[in-house]
Amino acid sequence: MCIRKAGALLFCCMVLHFTMYAQTVKRLDKSSISFAALDDSIQSLMKAANVQGLAISVFNHNQPIYKKAFGYKRFDTKEPLKTSTNIYGASLSKAVFAVLVMQLVEEGIIDLDKPLQDYLPKPIYEYTPSKKWHDDYSDLRNDTLYRKITARMCLDHTSGFPNWRWYEPDQKLRVNFTPGLKYSYSGEGLVYLQVVLEYMLGKTLETMMQEKLFVPLGMKHSSYTWQPEFESDYAIGHTTTGELYEKDKDNEARSASTLETTADDYALFVEAVLKSSLLKPATTKEMFTPQIRIRTVQQFGPLELRDSTLNDAIELSYGLGWVLLQSPYGTGAFKEGHGDGFQHYCILFPEKRIAVVMMSNSDNAEGIFKQLLELTIADTFTPWYWENYIPYNERGN
Repeated sequence: MCIRKAGALLFCCMVLHFTMYAQTVKRLDKSSISFAALDDSIQSLMKAANVQGLAISVFNHNQPIYKKAFGYKRFDTKEPLKTSTNIYGASLSKAVFAVLVMQLVEEGIIDLDKPLQDYLPKPIYEYTPSKKWHDDYSDLRNDTLYRKITARMCLDHTSGFPNWRWYEPDQKLRVNFTPGLKYSYSGEGLVYLQVVLEYMLGKTLETMMQEKLFVPLGMKHSSYTWQPEFESDYAIGHTTTGELYEKDKDNEARSASTLETTADDYALFVEAVLKSSLLKPATTKEMFTPQIRIRTVQQFGPLELRDSTLNDAIELSYGLGWVLLQSPYGTGAFKEGHGDGFQHYCILFPEKRIAVVMMSNSDNAEGIFKQLLELTIADTFTPWYWENYIPYNERGN
């Protein structure tokens, strides 16, 4: 009888210990924070910065141990945001596309260093466009530099293309410098790679994503185009003053920018990257290997044209589809997303098996990202000034 009681007591203690451990997030610096403390701090930050909705997933041991949504999917109706609510992924799209490309590299379908034009039987500008604008390459008819562009250059943002063609004074697509020469963020580069793959394989981006990522991972609520099933539960973007943006539902599939997903689904993707369940470990390592150093003061805006040593300590670089930094805890691989009313950020520390994903439907969210990174995983390495993640309580100072 005494032995049974002792055994029962030991079992109860083990359950209690496991429960307490399970309700705690382990951070990079080996400190920890309880779920309850996270809940309180996140909600306080959201209220102070006027952030309408936010979903956060924190990973320990390569799996999500804390995944919660706070606030509203639309503030006017006070409908709650859930981790299963559809949310526009913006440039988080690029990281997902990068994994697809690396799968094709593993399969020998595409070589990272072969000029993409060489895969096509005729110049890309001779193909008849079938989309509203993004597969129209007629502007390249008299361009010789584009023929040098490779998949690697598209993934590490050295293609020479502008971010988007409409940023050019005449809104015409061109290559602005010798491909491979320097870093210059380009959505057009990723879309060019997408279009070449579609012509090569005779499959749409959406079909490739469903076959190679979304279905295998169980990402049942993700797509690069709007789907009727999203109508029942989707997030609306909010301006800095809390007004609603109109939801854009007519995007054609673009590798750089049109992912529709959920916090649940994106957590499945991040877990797969951490565990190398879609790619061989060596391929994941290659994806997270620096390709080009970044020395610009900021990623976008006037300061993207000025160089600085500000981020030399973390060796800020671009890998293949992901931005990279070096820290005492190993490589940090991150990707941000920014669109009207939607601001996201995810960073993975594969060697520590720790990661965090933040997804918001508020133009104010980036004002709390620095604090959230420090709070959730003790990440003090993300180049928050380069990302223009100026804390909400420091803006205007």
